[in-house]
Amino acid sequence: MINEKITIINKLGLHARAAAKLVATASAYGSTVKIQKDARDADAKSIMAVMMLAAAKGTEVSFQIEGSDEQAAWEAIKTLINNRFDEGE
Repeated sequence: MINEKITIINKLGLHARAAAKLVATASAYGSTVKIQKDARDADAKSIMAVMMLAAAKGTEVSFQIEGSDEQAAWEAIKTLINNRFDEGE
């Protein structure tokens, strides 16, 4: 099981387009992917759950990933976030 923290660094945070990209990335893997902000957990494969976290720029979130492809899933998610969701800022 992977349990890692990362900071949302893109200008608009987890707005609709960024949340959709995160959900698409998480959904590409068989592992269970949970995202947590403060004390709230969300299924990272659910667009509504991710958007309800309202994670703005500078927010630290935690990911809990468990499954046979957990390492690949974490690398893809981490790359997406560190690349600012491919949004040219």
